[in-house]
Amino acid sequence: MRILIIEDDRVIRKFLTLALKTNHYEVHETDQGILGINILMNMSFDLILLDLGLPDIDGLEVIKQIRDITNIPIIIISARGKEQDKVTALDAGANDYVTKPFNIGEVLARIRVAIRQKSIVELPETFQFKHLFIDFERRKVLIHQNEVHFTPIEFKILELLIKNQGKVLTHSFIQNNIWGYTTVDDYQSLRVFMASIRRKLEDQSQDNPFIQTEVGVGYRFREE
Repeated sequence: MRILIIEDDRVIRKFLTLALKTNHYEVHETDQGILGINILMNMSFDLILLDLGLPDIDGLEVIKQIRDITNIPIIIISARGKEQDKVTALDAGANDYVTKPFNIGEVLARIRVAIRQKSIVELPETFQFKHLFIDFERRKVLIHQNEVHFTPIEFKILELLIKNQGKVLTHSFIQNNIWGYTTVDDYQSLRVFMASIRRKLEDQSQDNPFIQTEVGVGYRFREE
């Protein structure tokens, strides 16, 4: 697996490089966004680790230019920790967002999730996770082998989350994919649907629910 690091902090860049090589990744690195884009256009990579605060070009512009040429997974590693910064980066096309200072174990886990997600070409006919089983063709949901009714909208939201399992989906991304536009009710309608889906999926007293909330950002369907 080959990873490109675009990060202007030399200490962090070297730390990431060492950790990735130790875990058997091939690593290429640069401290500039434009050079990173040029490297990407001349070599194939499996994933990009991208800082937003670059000296030559803002990381958001790097995301946009990369998305014009490839759907390669992009994980942001940035000191910008505000919710709106995360939402903006994810909506621009990033797959995930890690805030500095970070735990390298978490970064490696996010990388594994993103690379697994990259290998998913299309949604399978069926899906099974723990006590949840879904037949997408028949639009049937079984929980503990008992069929549970989901409304058409609820099923579409659940399908979207599972198709992107492990990836953070922003509120606006979900709304645009389900309704075709972003509502103006501060995502209240989406929250109502999500609450209903969660009630049907599992007992909310569980410590590790299927659908996890990224506060102020969106939702993700968890992996193991």
